[in-house]
Order: sequence, then structure tokens, then C-alpha cells
Amino acid sequence: SCWIQMLSALSFLQVLFFGFGWLFFMRKLFKDYEVRQYVVQVIFSVTFAFSCTMFELIIFEILGVLNSSSRYFHWKLNLCVILLILVFMVPFYIGYFVVSNIRLLHRQKLLFACVLWLTFMYFFWKLGDPFPILSPKHGILSIEQLISRVGVIGVTLMALLSGFGAVNCPYTYMSYFLRNVTDADILALERRLLQTMDMIVSKKKRIAVAHRTMFQRGEVHNKPTGFWGMIKSVTTSVAGSENLSLIQQEVDALEELSRQLFLETADLHATKERIEYSKTFQGKYFNFLGYFFSIYCVWKIFMATINIVFDRVGKTDPVTRGIEITVNYLGIQFDVKFWSQHISFILVGIIIVTSIRGLLITLTKFFYAISSSKSSNVIVLLLAQIMGMYFVSSVLLIRMSMPLEYRTIITEVLGELQFNFYHRWFDVIFLVSALSSILFLYLAHKQAPEKHMAL
Repeated sequence: SCWIQMLSALSFLQVLFFGFGWLFFMRKLFKDYEVRQYVVQVIFSVTFAFSCTMFELIIFEILGVLNSSSRYFHWKLNLCVILLILVFMVPFYIGYFVVSNIRLLHRQKLLFACVLWLTFMYFFWKLGDPFPILSPKHGILSIEQLISRVGVIGVTLMALLSGFGAVNCPYTYMSYFLRNVTDADILALERRLLQTMDMIVSKKKRIAVAHRTMFQRGEVHNKPTGFWGMIKSVTTSVAGSENLSLIQQEVDALEELSRQLFLETADLHATKERIEYSKTFQGKYFNFLGYFFSIYCVWKIFMATINIVFDRVGKTDPVTRGIEITVNYLGIQFDVKFWSQHISFILVGIIIVTSIRGLLITLTKFFYAISSSKSSNVIVLLLAQIMGMYFVSSVLLIRMSMPLEYRTIITEVLGELQFNFYHRWFDVIFLVSALSSILFLYLAHKQAPEKHMAL
């Protein structure tokens, strides 16, 4: 009966995760769009539910909830479902909705969707050729073939996001990187913006007056027909049309300048608000966090470099290793196994919560940045694909943060993958992403004052 209660609780949590994914879809992603595809909503929510269930099973491994055979069954079931969604279902529907947006292919959209899915499968399968990701004894239809390839894509995404986040977080939080903005700077830019808008209005009035004059003369609707009429219209109106085209070019240039001035004005207002916020208690707290994360960023880059240069991968989880070093240094009696379990539980819980929260925030920003009424279904499916691969890869990497006795079932379920490769690959991509982000943010920070002076 206890086993049945645990299964009921697991099913209830899956339904809860599905409901949260459904609400997130409705309230965050699609709140501004009337057209909602039911199948897209279900796929996104199911992907989110099974992704969160994998993290839940990691917690169950540490706490020893359910017996080992039951946990193994649920691990296998979750991985099979999530791989079915990521490799077969989501790519097919992405191709289907892409084809649906092309009018010429409407009659044969199912056929073209299958062609796109087969193209995806070809490149997805070829992805595994250059990487030493699994043991050669696995057959072509084994689950390891799918996990290994999904892991490469997911670990790459995780490393890119982690590298950028490790650099962008201190850059965003620290008041040191804020440029000095005064009220006089904002007023001067707003004055230029108003002057530009006045010039645009004035020139558009001239164009409107010229069109009205041409209309009154009968040059718009009562144009002469025939060959001689065309010659006459060209010879009589060439000067006026040239003037109008020149004025229209000036209007276009001024409108582009006004857009740049508006964006720069909004940026100055945002910077001024951040300066004022940095003087508050909460702002000072985040400023302190920025210094802490900057130290963490430097340490992470240093450790990634060491791991790459010396081809090093940790054999012991960091919690157990840290406790052992502390106990040996202080020379005290300490139950390392007992406390490593509880601290690992807390650490893994923090990693899981921050990973889910950070990914959802990133997905929301990304969706609002590029979505439209026609492309929104495709983008949501792409986000579901990224989310699923991200969470599967998180399991591959979190495995190293767990004590050895809690990795057994996860290792059995994932199969004989080359886990060390994924950690080295993460370090390489993280290092490239972090250094590229440092260079990008440095150039952006350096060019911001120059752009302000140019405007």
C-alpha cells in the first residue's frame, strides 16, 4: 500500500507539473495571441512535466523514496517518453507548422512535413559521428543512441547559456559598469528627438500639400491616357516628382534617426533608474552579489581551463570531496556519508530550482523578442525542444554532483555513455562562451558613450 501511495504521489506531481506548464504557456507565452493550437499547448506542457519529473527522480534517488526497481522503471519510462517527444514528435510538428505557413505547400503539407522530419533525422544521426559519446557495442536502435545525441546538443546549449550568464550576471548587477548619466544628458537628447519629430511633421506636410495640389490640377486621377498623354505627364511633372522623392528620402532618413534617438533616450532613462536603484539597500545587495559572481566567473573560467589543459574530470562529487578536505584539515570526527547526503540534496535542489527558473525566464524573453502571430507555434515548439534537451543534459551533468551510491540507477538507465566527454565538452563550450561574452560586453560598454556622443 505504501508503494501504491508513492506511485499516486508521483502521478499527482506529474499532473501538477503539466498544469504549471499549461498555465505558463497560457499566461506568459501566448497571452498576447488569439490563435492557440491545442496540440502545441499539450506538447509544451507534456515536455515540461516529464522534464521536471526527471529532476524529481534525482531527489528521490538521494532521499531513497520508493524501492530501486520502481525508481528504475520510472526513470526508463520518463526517458523513453521525453526522447519520443524530442526526437520524433516535436521535430515533425515544427516541420508541419513551417509548411503550413507557406501557401504553395498547403495541399501537400503532410508530405513536406515528413520530408523535413527525415532531413532532421539524417543530420541528428550524423551528429554522433564526430563525437566519442557512447560505447561501440550499442545497436543502432538502442536508447543510448538517442540520449547521446540529445546530450551533445543539450550540453552545448547549457554551456553557452552558463558561459554568457556567468559573465552577464556581474555585469548587470554591479554598479561599477554603469555609465554616468545626468538629467542634462537626457534633456538634451529629448530636445533633439522633439526637433527631429517636428522636422518630420513639417516635411510630411509639404508632401501632403504637394499631393493635394497635384490632385486639384487633375494630375493624379485624371492623367492623360495613351502614348502622347504619357509623354506629356513625364515632361510636365518631372520636376515636382523629383522634389517629392527627395523630400521623401529626407523623411525616411529623419525617421531612422528618430528611432535611434528614441532608443538611446529609453536607454538613458533605464540607466538613470539603475543608478538610482543601486543607491537603495536592495541595489547595494545586488551590487555585492555582482562582486561575488565576478569572483565565481573567474574561478569557473580558471577551472574550465585547468580541466581542458590537463584533461581532468572529477571522480568524487564536490560535496563529499569538500567535506573530506575540511574534516582532514580540522582533524575532527564527522560522518561524511550522512552529511554528504543531506548537503547534496540541498545543493541539487538549488541547482534544479535555479535551472528551471533561469531557463523559463530566458525562454520567455526569447519568445517575446522574435515571435509573431504566424511564427509563434513554431517558436514555442522550438522552445519545448530546447527545454527538453536542456533538462536531459542537466541530468547527465548533475550526476557528477551526486555521491557515488546515488548515481547507480541513473548510470544504468542512461547506459554506457562516455560521461567524461560531456563534462570536457561542457568546459570547452563554457570557456568559449564566457570569453566571447566578455569581449562582446567590453565592446558594447566601450561603444555606448561613443554612440551617445555621435547622436
